[in-house]
Amino acid sequence: MRRAAIVVAALLVVLALGVGGAFVVHRKEQARDVRGSSTVEFVPQQLAPTRPTEPGVSWPTYGHDPERLRFANGVELAPPFKRVWMFRAQSLVEFPPVIAYGRLFFANNAGVLYAISAKTGKRAWKRATNRCQAASPAVNRRLVYFALLNRPPCNAKKVRDGELVALYAGSGRVRWRKRIGPSESSPVVVDGRVFVGDWTGRVYAFSANTGKLRWSYQTGGRVKGALTFSGGRIYVGSYDHHVYALNEKTGKVVWKAGAQQRLGHRGEFYSTPAAAYGRVYIGSTDGKVYSFGAATGKLRWSQSTGGYVYASPAVWRQRVYVGSYSGRFFCFDAATGDVKWKFNANGPISGSPTVLAGRVYFSTLKRRTYSLDARTGRVVWTFPDGKYSPVVADLTRMYLVGYTRLYGLDEKRKAAPLRPITTAQLLAILHRAGFARARLGHVRPLPGATQVMRGVFAARYRTIEAAKAAPPLAGGTRVCNVVVAAPRGARRKLARVVAALRTACVPTRRAAAAPAR
Repeated sequence: MRRAAIVVAALLVVLALGVGGAFVVHRKEQARDVRGSSTVEFVPQQLAPTRPTEPGVSWPTYGHDPERLRFANGVELAPPFKRVWMFRAQSLVEFPPVIAYGRLFFANNAGVLYAISAKTGKRAWKRATNRCQAASPAVNRRLVYFALLNRPPCNAKKVRDGELVALYAGSGRVRWRKRIGPSESSPVVVDGRVFVGDWTGRVYAFSANTGKLRWSYQTGGRVKGALTFSGGRIYVGSYDHHVYALNEKTGKVVWKAGAQQRLGHRGEFYSTPAAAYGRVYIGSTDGKVYSFGAATGKLRWSQSTGGYVYASPAVWRQRVYVGSYSGRFFCFDAATGDVKWKFNANGPISGSPTVLAGRVYFSTLKRRTYSLDARTGRVVWTFPDGKYSPVVADLTRMYLVGYTRLYGLDEKRKAAPLRPITTAQLLAILHRAGFARARLGHVRPLPGATQVMRGVFAARYRTIEAAKAAPPLAGGTRVCNVVVAAPRGARRKLARVVAALRTACVPTRRAAAAPAR
């Protein structure tokens, strides 16, 4: 009897080991990297992120656009750079500013909200909130939206509430505020609503103008990253191991997808999704970058990085860029997840990259910012500050976020020589602006100039120097070797002409060896 019991026990142990071994094999199989397809739920169109339509707005939200692509279309700035101003924020600035109305808007970790001049770096206003802060704001129609965490201490285990606050961009005065859970979710404004998540796991849609709640949805874990909008849907990652697609108008779930099963703790999503090519790209604490179908939520590919992926991906030219706590920065094929190249940095990477003019910028936790050729991974430029998501830009200047400082950076390169505008170019520009059909009052030509079109004064000189030496003309504007003027009723047309003349006068500054945009 005793011998039989021993045999039974031994069989049970063998069975348990067999089941355990099978479970381990099964989990390893579930956790394997998945290679994607370039034909299944992938739309390989050339991305051209919409430039902000509101006048005076250059960088309206975290990641530049509602899709969070982190690529600024039309920005041609390239290193090396020179510092033109520096602003001391007195505390950690973890998330980058937004750029609008000639100002940068951002907050430090101590909860002080700032507006500073983009031209000089001088402070326009500041507002203390007595709350902790770890998110970029958003701007829309002269309002700035900030998500706020709990009151200090910032790392308190027991937290009660946070806020979403809307301020007037000009003065910093509060327009409205809403009590929500502690939030480090950078807001996004779409179709008159501001979307944000919080640590209670709830996702909100508020009226951007009044703060009235339109809808909310409860996920199963904390929402720490920002929400992404694309194609009428809101995409958000949660600490319940899932990514959600919600209907933008109602908040109802369209689909719910999860991180892969694995041995040990399943991956959570701090990263903010990026939506492009019919896919959603997001990093996870299991060390992987995931691509889900934007329409179905099905896993299209996953790729291991060797460390946590808190960073949010940047997307450019069918490639996905993201850094890892492993200290490596990756460039993936957006369709398949294949590694195009990787770069070994000097420390863990937590913040998100930005692509400008064919170069990708990111920082490491050892406080160094890198600029790499986005095609090859070759180092182009470095800067001895920066820790998280370091770079935003407008058309004329790049702004770099250091640990506690902000820098305004201009290109170091010498200005390209101007080239005189030809008569044919001038006539074409005037025709496109509509002056050929306009009946405008005659303006007497300047001495030494040639009037090339009836009805508008457009004087072309042989050289730029001759145009500079000509007598000034009331209401006239000189661009290179041309002076143009028009009656008051045609000032808008004249502005278009001046902009086109400047483009024709200044040659493209990028050398042939520069990375492709």
